[in-house]
Amino acid sequence: MTGPPVIVYPPSPTGGRRVRADGEILGLAHSLRDVAEFLRRAGLDLDEDQAAESPLIEWRGGGPWLWPEPPAGPTRR
Repeated sequence: MTGPPVIVYPPSPTGGRRVRADGEILGLAHSLRDVAEFLRRAGLDLDEDQAAESPLIEWRGGGPWLWPEPPAGPTRR
């Protein structure tokens, strides 16, 4: 393998960051806790701090502490 097996993509315009491991989408994370849970389900048991520091994870478009709020939706009247 030429790079980290886990990629966390930049935040999407609607909120969340896509998480991919070995070419498979694991889900859309909204926090570091979500990333750790996706990895646990995939067989990589890391807590949040370990996931933030792991060389197995490539953070694109911002590091493990970048979790912007999704844009506010339309208001109802």
